[in-house]
Amino acid sequence: MQRFIKTISILAMLAITVVSSSAIAKEVSAKKGKSYEEQEFLASFSGKSRAVVMEKLGAPSRKEQSVKPTNAGAMMAGKGQESSKPVNVEMWYYNGVVNYAPKKAYKFTELTFVNDRCMNIAFFNNK
Repeated sequence: MQRFIKTISILAMLAITVVSSSAIAKEVSAKKGKSYEEQEFLASFSGKSRAVVMEKLGAPSRKEQSVKPTNAGAMMAGKGQESSKPVNVEMWYYNGVVNYAPKKAYKFTELTFVNDRCMNIAFFNNK
């Protein structure tokens, strides 16, 4: 009898886990929002500001700040390329928002912002 009760309680916990995980999956897919085709994504976000991207795609899954290499200023100054304006470069990463085939999406999409404008977009399946 005790074994029967233990089996029932395990099955009940398993059922609760399955129901809650499917609810979580639905919530994640609802938050994920729209998926884009490659050309549609490029046209929608190339040259756009961070505010526009944030409004349409939401917060990125990850952000990285570009770091200027040591002694880069001296190397560029020797070539006559020194700039008086600082350049802010930041990369934003989104997961699974761009499709390359029916029901197949790139794992990562990288948007590179230079002084608040999206200047480069790259799609990756491994990184």
